[in-house]
Amino acid sequence: MNSTTLNIANRFCGPPNSGNGGYVCGLVANHMQQPSQVTLHAPPPLDTDLQIHPKGDGLELKLGEQLLASARPYTFDLDIPAPPSLQEAEQAQERFIGFGQHNLPGCFVCGPSREAGDGLRIFTGSVCDHQGQVAAVWTPAEDLCDADGLVASEFLWAALDCPGYFAVQPVSGPALLGRFSARIEQPVRAGEALIVSAWAISHDGRKHNAGSALYRSNGERVAHAEATWISLKR
Repeated sequence: MNSTTLNIANRFCGPPNSGNGGYVCGLVANHMQQPSQVTLHAPPPLDTDLQIHPKGDGLELKLGEQLLASARPYTFDLDIPAPPSLQEAEQAQERFIGFGQHNLPGCFVCGPSREAGDGLRIFTGSVCDHQGQVAAVWTPAEDLCDADGLVASEFLWAALDCPGYFAVQPVSGPALLGRFSARIEQPVRAGEALIVSAWAISHDGRKHNAGSALYRSNGERVAHAEATWISLKR
């Protein structure tokens, strides 16, 4: 693969001046053409031409000489708990802690200050009778689709990202995405109500592992992911 240019539009921010981690990982993974894990090394700036370079059997995302992200071939085997029902997910999102306090209210995925049709507005809250699980409902809009009318994979990666944070947040506190890998199992079309679910897997010092998944309203899984979140130094 020759070097290619990647530009993250301002709309797809996580923190105010850098790309949403899951979205950026999804864009980078698109260039791997095989199952992969993406590691974020530095905040990827917005509206800036970045370069993707091949590196061994993977690739690197750079701004000049600065390494922003790297990808490597990777497959994972995730122990996935039973999903909540659509009704449980609808009720869970009413308990989204970000409504009261949100460190990144403008995040493309989970920011409550983003308008409908602009941000994804995925507000995962705790699920009753599913200990340690958070959930919400997400209906993808048509402007997220590719030329085939299917929701582009980078938006599915994004939707799987922030829920994992809210699953580990009670232990992690403020944290940023470190590593991420997602597997898209079935195509998704705009206008389809999806159940978003996430759960904590393990905690080790400042590292926190989470799983997340997307389901159709009947409980059929369409995608899942695993993530490592890194607590910010206090």
